[in-house]
Amino acid sequence: MLSEEKNRLLTRVGPGEPMGDYLRRYWIPVAGASELDETRVKPIRILGEDLALYRDLSGKFGLVERNCLHRRADLSYGFVEKTGLRCNYHGWLFDADGSCIERPYDDLAHPQTQGQKLPCIKAYPVRELAGLLFAYMGPQPAPELPVYEPFTWKNGFNQVVTADIPCNWFQCQENSCDPVHFEWMHDNWSVRLQGKDAGYSAKHLRVSFDEFEHGFTYKRIREGSSESDPLWQVGRVTLWPMGFYLGQHFEWRVPVDDENTLSISWFHVRVPKERQPYVQNSVPSWKSPIVGPDGRWISTHVINQDIIAWVGQGKISDRSKEYLGASDRGITLIRKRFFDDMEAVAAGADPKGTIRDPEVAKCVPLPTGDSNANRSYTQEEFMRNSYFKARVTEDFRWHAGQPKEVRKAFLEAVGATEQIVKEGL
Repeated sequence: MLSEEKNRLLTRVGPGEPMGDYLRRYWIPVAGASELDETRVKPIRILGEDLALYRDLSGKFGLVERNCLHRRADLSYGFVEKTGLRCNYHGWLFDADGSCIERPYDDLAHPQTQGQKLPCIKAYPVRELAGLLFAYMGPQPAPELPVYEPFTWKNGFNQVVTADIPCNWFQCQENSCDPVHFEWMHDNWSVRLQGKDAGYSAKHLRVSFDEFEHGFTYKRIREGSSESDPLWQVGRVTLWPMGFYLGQHFEWRVPVDDENTLSISWFHVRVPKERQPYVQNSVPSWKSPIVGPDGRWISTHVINQDIIAWVGQGKISDRSKEYLGASDRGITLIRKRFFDDMEAVAAGADPKGTIRDPEVAKCVPLPTGDSNANRSYTQEEFMRNSYFKARVTEDFRWHAGQPKEVRKAFLEAVGATEQIVKEGL
Protein backbone atom coordinates (compact mmCIF):
# COMPACT_ATOMS: atom_id res chain seq x y z
CA MET A 1 0.00 0.00 0.00
CA LEU A 2 1.01 3.61 -0.47
CA SER A 3 0.49 6.70 1.64
CA GLU A 4 -1.88 9.39 0.40
CA GLU A 5 1.11 11.65 -0.28
CA LYS A 6 2.92 9.08 -2.43
CA ASN A 7 -0.27 8.20 -4.28
CA ARG A 8 -0.70 11.87 -5.11
CA LEU A 9 2.84 12.01 -6.51
CA LEU A 10 2.06 9.14 -8.91
CA THR A 11 -1.32 10.37 -10.08
CA ARG A 12 -1.27 14.19 -10.37
CA VAL A 13 -0.14 15.28 -13.83
CA GLY A 14 -0.87 18.99 -14.16
CA PRO A 15 1.77 21.71 -14.62
CA GLY A 16 3.88 22.15 -11.50
CA GLU A 17 3.11 18.68 -10.15
CA PRO A 18 6.21 16.45 -9.83
CA MET A 19 4.71 13.72 -12.05
CA GLY A 20 3.38 16.28 -14.51
CA ASP A 21 6.79 17.94 -14.81
CA TYR A 22 8.44 14.54 -15.16
CA LEU A 23 6.15 13.23 -17.92
CA ARG A 24 6.70 16.43 -19.88
CA ARG A 25 10.31 15.31 -20.41
CA TYR A 26 9.14 12.71 -22.97
CA TRP A 27 7.60 12.81 -26.44
CA ILE A 28 3.97 11.82 -25.88
CA PRO A 29 1.60 10.34 -28.52
CA VAL A 30 -1.46 12.60 -28.65
CA ALA A 31 -3.40 11.53 -31.79
CA GLY A 32 -3.33 9.67 -35.06
CA ALA A 33 -2.16 11.90 -37.90
CA SER A 34 -5.13 10.90 -40.07
CA GLU A 35 -7.50 12.38 -37.47
CA LEU A 36 -6.67 15.72 -39.08
CA ASP A 37 -7.29 14.63 -42.68
CA GLU A 38 -10.77 16.13 -42.86
CA THR A 39 -11.09 18.19 -39.69
CA ARG A 40 -7.86 20.16 -39.62
CA VAL A 41 -8.27 21.46 -36.06
CA LYS A 42 -9.00 19.28 -33.05
CA PRO A 43 -9.42 20.22 -29.37
CA ILE A 44 -7.41 17.99 -27.09
CA ARG A 45 -6.54 17.90 -23.41
CA ILE A 46 -3.19 16.47 -22.36
CA LEU A 47 -1.54 16.55 -18.91
CA GLY A 48 -4.27 18.86 -17.66
CA GLU A 49 -3.79 21.45 -20.41
CA ASP A 50 -6.48 22.42 -22.93
CA LEU A 51 -4.90 22.62 -26.39
CA ALA A 52 -5.70 22.91 -30.09
CA LEU A 53 -4.02 20.43 -32.41
CA TYR A 54 -3.97 21.36 -36.09
CA ARG A 55 -2.40 20.85 -39.50
CA ASP A 56 -1.97 24.00 -41.56
CA LEU A 57 -2.32 24.29 -45.33
CA SER A 58 1.40 23.67 -45.82
CA GLY A 59 1.00 20.32 -44.05
CA LYS A 60 2.78 21.34 -40.85
CA PHE A 61 1.34 20.18 -37.54
CA GLY A 62 0.99 22.50 -34.57
CA LEU A 63 -0.14 22.28 -30.97
CA VAL A 64 -1.03 25.50 -29.14
CA GLU A 65 -2.97 26.50 -26.08
CA ARG A 66 -6.66 26.54 -26.79
CA ASN A 67 -7.40 30.19 -25.89
CA CYS A 68 -6.45 33.09 -28.13
CA LEU A 69 -4.04 35.70 -26.78
CA HIS A 70 -6.43 38.52 -27.76
CA ARG A 71 -9.84 37.86 -26.16
CA ARG A 72 -9.41 34.22 -25.07
CA ALA A 73 -11.64 32.78 -27.80
CA ASP A 74 -11.50 29.03 -28.48
CA LEU A 75 -8.84 28.35 -31.13
CA SER A 76 -10.16 24.84 -31.76
CA TYR A 77 -12.83 26.67 -33.81
CA GLY A 78 -10.20 28.63 -35.69
CA PHE A 79 -9.22 27.96 -39.28
CA VAL A 80 -5.89 27.03 -40.75
CA GLU A 81 -3.79 29.12 -43.09
CA LYS A 82 -0.67 28.31 -45.09
CA THR A 83 1.26 29.18 -41.96
CA GLY A 84 -0.50 28.57 -38.67
CA LEU A 85 -3.91 28.81 -37.06
CA ARG A 86 -6.17 31.88 -37.27
CA CYS A 87 -8.67 32.77 -34.56
CA ASN A 88 -12.23 32.87 -35.90
CA TYR A 89 -13.18 35.75 -33.57
CA HIS A 90 -10.94 38.61 -34.78
CA GLY A 91 -8.53 36.89 -37.15
CA TRP A 92 -5.33 36.92 -35.12
CA LEU A 93 -2.94 34.42 -36.71
CA PHE A 94 -0.53 32.24 -34.73
CA ASP A 95 2.27 30.10 -36.10
CA ALA A 96 3.41 26.72 -34.74
CA ASP A 97 5.78 28.47 -32.32
CA GLY A 98 2.86 30.33 -30.76
CA SER A 99 3.93 33.70 -32.19
CA CYS A 100 1.22 36.09 -33.33
CA ILE A 101 2.17 36.89 -36.94
CA GLU A 102 -0.95 38.84 -37.99
CA ARG A 103 -3.37 41.17 -36.14
CA PRO A 104 -6.03 42.36 -38.59
CA TYR A 105 -7.09 45.99 -38.07
CA ASP A 106 -4.46 46.52 -35.34
CA ASP A 107 -1.77 46.13 -38.03
CA LEU A 108 -3.59 48.77 -40.11
CA ALA A 109 -4.51 51.17 -37.30
CA HIS A 110 -1.08 51.06 -35.70
CA PRO A 111 1.40 50.29 -38.48
CA GLN A 112 4.25 51.45 -36.24
CA THR A 113 3.67 48.38 -34.05
CA GLN A 114 4.23 45.92 -36.90
CA GLY A 115 7.24 43.81 -36.20
CA GLN A 116 7.04 44.41 -32.47
CA LYS A 117 7.17 41.18 -30.54
CA LEU A 118 3.97 40.27 -28.71
CA PRO A 119 3.64 37.76 -25.89
CA CYS A 120 3.23 34.32 -27.42
CA ILE A 121 0.60 31.74 -26.65
CA LYS A 122 1.88 28.45 -25.33
CA ALA A 123 2.96 26.12 -28.13
CA TYR A 124 4.54 22.66 -28.27
CA PRO A 125 6.48 20.94 -31.06
CA VAL A 126 4.73 18.09 -32.88
CA ARG A 127 6.31 15.29 -34.90
CA GLU A 128 4.63 12.70 -37.12
CA LEU A 129 5.93 9.15 -36.89
CA ALA A 130 4.38 5.94 -38.28
CA GLY A 131 0.94 7.55 -38.50
CA LEU A 132 1.10 8.89 -34.94
CA LEU A 133 1.51 12.47 -33.74
CA PHE A 134 3.92 12.96 -30.85
CA ALA A 135 4.17 16.19 -28.83
CA TYR A 136 6.90 17.39 -26.50
CA MET A 137 5.61 19.58 -23.66
CA GLY A 138 8.74 19.94 -21.56
CA PRO A 139 11.72 22.29 -21.28
CA GLN A 140 14.17 22.77 -24.11
CA PRO A 141 16.32 21.33 -25.47
CA ALA A 142 13.94 18.50 -26.33
CA PRO A 143 15.30 14.95 -26.37
CA GLU A 144 15.23 12.95 -29.59
CA LEU A 145 11.98 11.27 -30.59
CA PRO A 146 12.78 7.53 -30.39
CA VAL A 147 11.98 5.63 -33.59
CA TYR A 148 11.22 2.19 -32.18
CA GLU A 149 12.22 -0.55 -34.60
CA PRO A 150 8.64 -1.66 -35.49
CA PHE A 151 8.01 1.85 -36.84
CA THR A 152 10.60 1.13 -39.55
CA TRP A 153 8.99 -2.11 -40.74
CA LYS A 154 7.87 -2.14 -44.38
CA ASN A 155 5.01 -3.85 -46.21
CA GLY A 156 2.62 -3.54 -43.30
CA PHE A 157 -0.95 -2.44 -42.77
CA ASN A 158 -0.94 -0.17 -39.73
CA GLN A 159 -3.78 1.46 -37.83
CA VAL A 160 -4.20 3.69 -34.79
CA VAL A 161 -7.00 2.95 -32.32
CA THR A 162 -7.96 5.29 -29.48
CA ALA A 163 -10.33 5.15 -26.52
CA ASP A 164 -11.34 7.60 -23.81
CA ILE A 165 -10.85 6.03 -20.37
CA PRO A 166 -12.55 7.73 -17.38
CA CYS A 167 -9.88 7.09 -14.76
CA ASN A 168 -6.34 8.08 -13.81
CA TRP A 169 -3.54 7.04 -16.17
CA PHE A 170 -1.40 5.28 -13.58
CA GLN A 171 -3.83 2.47 -12.78
CA CYS A 172 -3.84 1.81 -16.52
CA GLN A 173 -0.05 1.77 -16.79
CA GLU A 174 0.45 -0.47 -13.74
CA ASN A 175 -1.44 -3.13 -15.70
CA SER A 176 1.56 -3.22 -18.08
CA CYS A 177 3.71 -4.90 -15.45
CA ASP A 178 1.16 -7.40 -14.15
CA PRO A 179 1.46 -10.78 -15.91
CA VAL A 180 -0.83 -12.88 -13.72
CA HIS A 181 -3.93 -10.84 -14.59
CA PHE A 182 -3.78 -12.37 -18.08
CA GLU A 183 -4.54 -15.81 -16.68
CA TRP A 184 -7.71 -14.60 -14.97
CA MET A 185 -9.03 -11.53 -16.74
CA HIS A 186 -8.34 -12.65 -20.30
CA ASP A 187 -8.23 -16.45 -20.25
CA ASN A 188 -10.58 -17.62 -17.52
CA TRP A 189 -13.03 -14.72 -17.71
CA SER A 190 -13.22 -14.83 -21.52
CA VAL A 191 -14.32 -18.46 -21.39
CA ARG A 192 -17.04 -17.66 -18.91
CA LEU A 193 -18.18 -14.62 -20.86
CA GLN A 194 -18.88 -17.05 -23.71
CA GLY A 195 -21.16 -19.04 -21.40
CA LYS A 196 -18.82 -22.00 -21.07
CA ASP A 197 -18.41 -23.85 -17.79
CA ALA A 198 -14.83 -24.92 -18.38
CA GLY A 199 -11.88 -25.60 -16.14
CA TYR A 200 -9.29 -23.00 -15.43
CA SER A 201 -6.48 -22.09 -17.84
CA ALA A 202 -2.82 -22.90 -17.29
CA LYS A 203 -1.56 -21.47 -13.99
CA HIS A 204 1.38 -19.12 -13.65
CA LEU A 205 4.19 -21.01 -11.95
CA ARG A 206 6.95 -18.39 -12.03
CA VAL A 207 7.19 -14.69 -12.86
CA SER A 208 10.27 -12.51 -13.18
CA PHE A 209 10.90 -8.83 -13.91
CA ASP A 210 13.96 -7.17 -15.44
CA GLU A 211 14.72 -3.52 -16.04
CA PHE A 212 16.31 -2.29 -19.26
CA GLU A 213 17.02 1.13 -20.74
CA HIS A 214 13.52 1.79 -22.06
CA GLY A 215 11.37 0.05 -19.48
CA PHE A 216 10.83 -3.35 -17.89
CA THR A 217 10.27 -6.83 -19.21
CA TYR A 218 8.14 -9.33 -17.40
CA LYS A 219 8.74 -13.03 -17.91
CA ARG A 220 6.52 -15.91 -16.99
CA ILE A 221 6.28 -19.68 -16.98
CA ARG A 222 2.86 -21.29 -17.00
CA GLU A 223 1.79 -24.89 -16.71
CA GLY A 224 2.88 -26.76 -19.83
CA SER A 225 5.70 -24.33 -20.70
CA SER A 226 9.39 -24.32 -19.86
CA GLU A 227 12.38 -22.02 -19.59
CA SER A 228 12.84 -22.30 -23.37
CA ASP A 229 9.51 -20.53 -23.90
CA PRO A 230 9.98 -17.06 -25.50
CA LEU A 231 7.77 -15.55 -22.81
CA TRP A 232 10.38 -16.65 -20.28
CA GLN A 233 13.46 -15.99 -22.38
CA VAL A 234 12.42 -12.47 -23.45
CA GLY A 235 9.03 -11.62 -22.00
CA ARG A 236 6.85 -8.60 -22.71
CA VAL A 237 7.70 -4.93 -22.43
CA THR A 238 6.48 -2.22 -20.10
CA LEU A 239 7.59 0.73 -22.23
CA TRP A 240 8.68 3.81 -20.31
CA PRO A 241 6.99 5.93 -19.12
CA MET A 242 3.39 5.22 -20.25
CA GLY A 243 3.55 2.47 -22.86
CA PHE A 244 3.36 -1.26 -23.45
CA TYR A 245 4.82 -3.22 -26.36
CA LEU A 246 3.93 -6.67 -27.61
CA GLY A 247 5.48 -7.75 -30.90
CA GLN A 248 3.04 -6.28 -33.38
CA HIS A 249 1.48 -3.47 -31.42
CA PHE A 250 2.08 -0.66 -28.97
CA GLU A 251 -0.26 0.78 -26.35
CA TRP A 252 0.10 4.11 -24.56
CA ARG A 253 -1.87 5.32 -21.54
CA VAL A 254 -1.71 9.09 -22.04
CA PRO A 255 -2.80 11.25 -19.10
CA VAL A 256 -5.57 13.64 -20.13
CA ASP A 257 -5.81 15.02 -16.60
CA ASP A 258 -5.90 13.51 -13.12
CA GLU A 259 -9.13 11.58 -13.77
CA ASN A 260 -9.06 10.73 -17.46
CA THR A 261 -6.78 8.83 -19.83
CA LEU A 262 -6.41 8.65 -23.60
CA SER A 263 -5.62 5.11 -24.72
CA ILE A 264 -3.65 5.09 -27.99
CA SER A 265 -2.75 1.82 -29.70
CA TRP A 266 -0.72 1.23 -32.86
CA PHE A 267 -1.20 -2.06 -34.69
CA HIS A 268 0.96 -3.58 -37.45
CA VAL A 269 0.18 -6.53 -39.70
CA ARG A 270 2.68 -7.44 -42.41
CA VAL A 271 0.88 -8.28 -45.64
CA PRO A 272 1.49 -11.65 -47.37
CA LYS A 273 4.46 -12.03 -49.72
CA GLU A 274 2.21 -12.04 -52.76
CA ARG A 275 0.94 -8.56 -51.80
CA GLN A 276 4.42 -7.04 -51.52
CA PRO A 277 5.70 -4.46 -52.12
CA TYR A 278 2.92 -2.71 -50.26
CA VAL A 279 2.91 0.98 -49.41
CA GLN A 280 0.31 2.41 -47.05
CA ASN A 281 -0.31 6.03 -48.01
CA SER A 282 -2.24 6.92 -44.86
CA VAL A 283 -2.53 5.16 -41.51
CA PRO A 284 -6.22 5.10 -40.50
CA SER A 285 -7.24 6.22 -37.02
CA TRP A 286 -10.48 5.32 -35.29
CA LYS A 287 -12.04 5.42 -31.85
CA SER A 288 -12.98 2.16 -30.17
CA PRO A 289 -16.25 2.02 -28.22
CA ILE A 290 -15.91 0.96 -24.59
CA VAL A 291 -19.57 1.12 -23.47
CA GLY A 292 -22.35 -1.01 -24.97
CA PRO A 293 -25.99 -0.06 -25.72
CA ASP A 294 -26.95 -1.36 -22.26
CA GLY A 295 -24.62 1.10 -20.55
CA ARG A 296 -22.26 -1.64 -19.39
CA TRP A 297 -18.56 -1.79 -20.26
CA ILE A 298 -17.82 -3.86 -23.38
CA SER A 299 -15.99 -7.01 -22.27
CA THR A 300 -15.57 -8.99 -25.48
CA HIS A 301 -11.86 -8.41 -26.13
CA VAL A 302 -8.56 -8.03 -24.36
CA ILE A 303 -8.04 -4.25 -24.26
CA ASN A 304 -11.61 -3.59 -23.15
CA GLN A 305 -11.30 -6.22 -20.45
CA ASP A 306 -8.27 -4.31 -19.17
CA ILE A 307 -10.29 -1.10 -19.23
CA ILE A 308 -12.91 -2.69 -16.98
CA ALA A 309 -10.19 -3.46 -14.43
CA TRP A 310 -8.84 0.10 -14.63
CA VAL A 311 -12.10 2.00 -14.26
CA GLY A 312 -13.28 -0.43 -11.59
CA GLN A 313 -10.67 1.03 -9.24
CA GLY A 314 -12.39 4.43 -9.31
CA LYS A 315 -11.36 7.73 -10.85
CA ILE A 316 -8.11 7.63 -8.86
CA SER A 317 -7.25 4.36 -7.16
CA ASP A 318 -6.85 4.61 -3.39
CA ARG A 319 -3.60 2.71 -2.98
CA SER A 320 -3.65 3.13 0.79
CA LYS A 321 -6.32 0.39 0.83
CA GLU A 322 -4.67 -2.13 -1.47
CA TYR A 323 -3.07 -5.37 -0.32
CA LEU A 324 -0.27 -6.41 -2.69
CA GLY A 325 0.65 -10.06 -3.22
CA ALA A 326 3.59 -12.07 -4.46
CA SER A 327 2.71 -11.51 -8.13
CA ASP A 328 2.90 -7.74 -7.72
CA ARG A 329 6.67 -7.32 -7.69
CA GLY A 330 6.48 -5.58 -11.07
CA ILE A 331 4.06 -3.04 -9.58
CA THR A 332 6.46 -2.15 -6.78
CA LEU A 333 9.37 -1.93 -9.23
CA ILE A 334 7.76 0.57 -11.57
CA ARG A 335 6.50 2.67 -8.67
CA LYS A 336 10.02 2.86 -7.25
CA ARG A 337 11.45 3.80 -10.64
CA PHE A 338 8.93 6.62 -11.01
CA PHE A 339 9.76 7.98 -7.55
CA ASP A 340 13.49 7.79 -8.32
CA ASP A 341 13.05 9.47 -11.70
CA MET A 342 10.94 12.29 -10.29
CA GLU A 343 13.75 13.01 -7.85
CA ALA A 344 16.32 12.88 -10.66
CA VAL A 345 14.35 15.34 -12.79
CA ALA A 346 13.94 17.68 -9.82
CA ALA A 347 17.74 17.58 -9.46
CA GLY A 348 18.23 18.50 -13.14
CA ALA A 349 19.01 15.06 -14.59
CA ASP A 350 17.46 13.34 -17.61
CA PRO A 351 14.91 10.63 -16.75
CA LYS A 352 15.02 6.99 -17.77
CA GLY A 353 15.12 6.20 -21.48
CA THR A 354 15.91 9.73 -22.65
CA ILE A 355 17.83 9.75 -25.94
CA ARG A 356 20.01 12.72 -26.89
CA ASP A 357 21.98 11.12 -29.74
CA PRO A 358 20.14 11.45 -33.10
CA GLU A 359 21.88 8.37 -34.49
CA VAL A 360 20.73 6.23 -31.59
CA ALA A 361 17.15 7.52 -31.94
CA LYS A 362 16.91 6.53 -35.63
CA CYS A 363 16.14 2.90 -34.82
CA VAL A 364 15.62 1.78 -31.22
CA PRO A 365 15.35 -2.03 -30.83
CA LEU A 366 13.05 -3.46 -28.18
CA PRO A 367 13.01 -6.95 -26.70
CA THR A 368 10.05 -9.08 -27.71
CA GLY A 369 8.89 -12.62 -27.09
CA ASP A 370 7.20 -12.67 -30.51
CA SER A 371 9.90 -13.82 -32.94
CA ASN A 372 7.33 -13.83 -35.78
CA ALA A 373 6.28 -10.21 -35.28
CA ASN A 374 7.51 -9.12 -38.71
CA ARG A 375 7.80 -12.46 -40.45
CA SER A 376 6.82 -12.53 -44.10
CA TYR A 377 4.19 -15.22 -44.79
CA THR A 378 2.86 -16.55 -48.06
CA GLN A 379 -0.84 -15.93 -48.68
CA GLU A 380 -1.71 -19.48 -47.63
CA GLU A 381 0.49 -19.37 -44.51
CA PHE A 382 -1.04 -16.04 -43.56
CA MET A 383 -4.61 -17.31 -43.79
CA ARG A 384 -3.81 -20.45 -41.81
CA ASN A 385 -2.00 -18.62 -39.00
CA SER A 386 -4.36 -18.39 -36.02
CA TYR A 387 -3.37 -14.79 -35.17
CA PHE A 388 -3.95 -13.43 -38.67
CA LYS A 389 -6.92 -15.67 -39.41
CA ALA A 390 -8.67 -14.17 -36.39
CA ARG A 391 -8.17 -10.68 -37.82
CA VAL A 392 -9.62 -11.68 -41.17
CA THR A 393 -12.69 -13.71 -40.25
CA GLU A 394 -16.00 -12.04 -39.50
CA ASP A 395 -16.35 -13.09 -35.89
CA PHE A 396 -13.15 -11.51 -34.58
CA ARG A 397 -14.38 -9.36 -31.70
CA TRP A 398 -11.37 -7.03 -31.70
CA HIS A 399 -12.87 -5.28 -34.73
CA ALA A 400 -15.87 -4.03 -32.74
CA GLY A 401 -16.39 -0.43 -33.74
CA GLN A 402 -13.89 -0.51 -36.61
CA PRO A 403 -15.11 1.70 -39.46
CA LYS A 404 -16.18 -0.18 -42.58
CA GLU A 405 -13.70 1.67 -44.77
CA VAL A 406 -10.81 0.62 -42.49
CA ARG A 407 -11.99 -2.98 -42.48
CA LYS A 408 -12.26 -2.94 -46.27
CA ALA A 409 -8.78 -1.45 -46.70
CA PHE A 410 -7.27 -4.07 -44.38
CA LEU A 411 -8.92 -7.00 -46.19
CA GLU A 412 -7.76 -5.65 -49.54
CA ALA A 413 -4.22 -5.20 -48.23
CA VAL A 414 -3.94 -8.82 -47.06
CA GLY A 415 -5.76 -10.27 -50.09
CA ALA A 416 -8.75 -11.66 -48.19
CA THR A 417 -11.66 -12.50 -50.49
CA GLU A 418 -15.29 -12.45 -49.36
CA GLN A 419 -15.30 -16.24 -49.16
CA ILE A 420 -12.20 -16.31 -46.97
CA VAL A 421 -13.71 -13.72 -44.66
CA LYS A 422 -16.85 -15.83 -44.19
CA GLU A 423 -15.37 -19.32 -44.16
CA GLY A 424 -11.59 -19.10 -43.81
CA LEU A 425 -9.37 -21.51 -45.68
